[in-house]
Amino acid sequence: MISETAPNVIAAHTANAVSTARTGDVATLTAALTATRARTLGLIAAWAQARPMLDAPQQAEFNLPLWELGHIGWFADWWIARNRQRSLGVTCEPLHARSASRLPGADALYDSSAVAHTTRWQLPLPGLDATLRYLEAVQNDTLALLQDAGSSDDALYFWRLVLFHEAMHNEASVYMAQSLEIALPLSLTSRHPAPPQPCSVAQIHIPAQTWMLGTPCGGFAFDNEINPHPVALDSFSIDATAVSWARYLPFLDATGHPLPPHVRRGSEGSGEGDTTGPWQQRFGGTWQPLNPDAPAVHLSCADAESWCRWAGRRLPTEAEWECAALTSATLPTPSRFSSPFRWGEVWEWTASTFAPYPGFTAHPYADYSAPWFGSRRVLRGACAATSADMLSARYRNFFTPERRDIFAGFRSVG
Repeated sequence: MISETAPNVIAAHTANAVSTARTGDVATLTAALTATRARTLGLIAAWAQARPMLDAPQQAEFNLPLWELGHIGWFADWWIARNRQRSLGVTCEPLHARSASRLPGADALYDSSAVAHTTRWQLPLPGLDATLRYLEAVQNDTLALLQDAGSSDDALYFWRLVLFHEAMHNEASVYMAQSLEIALPLSLTSRHPAPPQPCSVAQIHIPAQTWMLGTPCGGFAFDNEINPHPVALDSFSIDATAVSWARYLPFLDATGHPLPPHVRRGSEGSGEGDTTGPWQQRFGGTWQPLNPDAPAVHLSCADAESWCRWAGRRLPTEAEWECAALTSATLPTPSRFSSPFRWGEVWEWTASTFAPYPGFTAHPYADYSAPWFGSRRVLRGACAATSADMLSARYRNFFTPERRDIFAGFRSVG
């Protein structure tokens, strides 16, 4: 039941710099859900080929791939086919009585709000074939019900949520494979059909202004994004692109700061402590020459802040990042600030702690944002493994600041 070929399901959704999935109609969502499921099946096929037991170490950053697969199906079933109030959108009562799952015991296996992370390795999960049959049946219901859902934002809210949820789990599958040195097909791991453009050292000057931080009404928004509110910004100059390896590596040489994962100096067998060999970067299980013009990646927030102190710069706040991303193309550009703001190759740490916007109200999937306020740091942008459907300059990603397994880098303000 697993396709042995890896369709280029990411490149099919790269026509626009910002996703249309947040405002797309039934046809747009049908295409996006279908393409995202193709990516899901391609990824699990690659995992099964590399690790037939579909195992992963029991760590806070990981889930069992087989559990993630079943959870994707359960999430769609819970919020669409079993949701009697799906037409109400954000006013749906999240815990109203639902029909039984088509997979007996699914709620006790896959409800991430109720099933503790540490217990998932001991659960009696169905096998791969049974899980794939479950996903197929749920997807059939999801697409059939979509055709008669209506066209309002409330009517389409849960299909958009399910789409983004599956896309996020696909990205997690990619960075978990990188951590475990599992090679995945490029067509399933990167949005970019060609190598990324070189990073720049150019700066963009943003004048002082009051910025409306947050997503305006209309279309889909996560609960932590809504309620636009004014934020006063002083003028600032921000990197046109994320900090490259060419800018980051001299900091490592000068300070002895610990190397990020998947980077080394010197070829294999040259001995530890080699400071003369070429820089290399590991993709999957393969070491390749490091591209100095590419964004530095697999950096923690502390790594980014340490570089900023060394370089006499700082991380942008999320309001500065969002303002620069959305306004820089309309600003006059003197020759010394000639490069546009480019994002989407690595997630970018900001100086902002993940916190609710004024007037925050949790959406029906109540555990998406509220449990993590105060303990996470906001990242903005996207990485190459992020689905094109997720792209939005107003999207707030959030992780604990010590994480280095995600595809994160940064840009700086001076």
